[in-house]
Amino acid sequence: MSTNLITNGTERAIIENMLDRNREALIETVRGLSDADARRRLVASLTTPISLIKHAAAAERIWFQRFWAGLEESECDGYARRDEGTFAVTDDETLTDVIAEFERASRRSREIASRFDLDDTKHNPREGNVSMRWTLLAMIQEFARHAGHGDILREQIDQPSPRQPNS
Repeated sequence: MSTNLITNGTERAIIENMLDRNREALIETVRGLSDADARRRLVASLTTPISLIKHAAAAERIWFQRFWAGLEESECDGYARRDEGTFAVTDDETLTDVIAEFERASRRSREIASRFDLDDTKHNPREGNVSMRWTLLAMIQEFARHAGHGDILREQIDQPSPRQPNS
């Protein structure tokens, strides 16, 4: 799915378009990686290319399925707790599986978000009263940040090992 840039239109169309573009940018950071490379741990945290996508799917569920739709964790289509478990990828999950999971969660988020106006609010124990507008903008920020992380990890994976100087 390639989303064209919308620079003029309703506020909602522009916000939703920017969110979709950041979703795509995050997925693009892992396109073409082998499953082994997608699991490479290049930093001290749990952050790997595949775990960034897994985390993004969980963020979609936490904010749209749990918070906005009011679903119980058991009713969500995957992990939906705010903790480090959002980065957990099982041994039997492939990169293709995790991308598909994120895309499914994103589709469901779009459907849930469409039920609310941008100015609709709900109380969140951590952030206070938040609007749908705030949620969409927070997701833009979240996915843009993680796409940047993914870009750096991808650069490390794609860069050939430095040559040893000749003695």
